[in-house]
Amino acid sequence: MREKVMLLSSAGTGYFYTTTLNKKKGGDKLEMLKYDPKARKHVKFVQKKLPGSSSK
Repeated sequence: MREKVMLLSSAGTGYFYTTTLNKKKGGDKLEMLKYDPKARKHVKFVQKKLPGSSSK
């Protein structure tokens, strides 16, 4: 089963991407550099739980 997560910009703009992660692999929180169009540069995005996604 895959879990929906939100990648939130660390620039403080409120911009986010959504993606899915494999629950079985687990591990640390996902962090990656992606483009933030509000900041107009590449910044670090960190994993947050997607609001409204319920786990069974």
